[in-house]
Amino acid sequence: MLQISKLLIVIGIVLVVIGVLTYLIGRFTPLGRLPGDIIIKKERYVLYFPIMTCLLFSAVLSLIFFVISKLTK
Repeated sequence: MLQISKLLIVIGIVLVVIGVLTYLIGRFTPLGRLPGDIIIKKERYVLYFPIMTCLLFSAVLSLIFFVISKLTK
């Protein structure tokens, strides 16, 4: 039971760090407003779908996991 508690605490800390980094990156870089991201503005709502941002994050994460898998073998 103690191991699960420690794991949940670590996961919580990691999520907080990711949230803070995402906030800071969003304020100081155009990440999330790349060409190819879909923004539909209507009278009562705004629909935002960051297609290119998702593809960029996916490529970066795939590269990171690939490098980690090669280093751990």
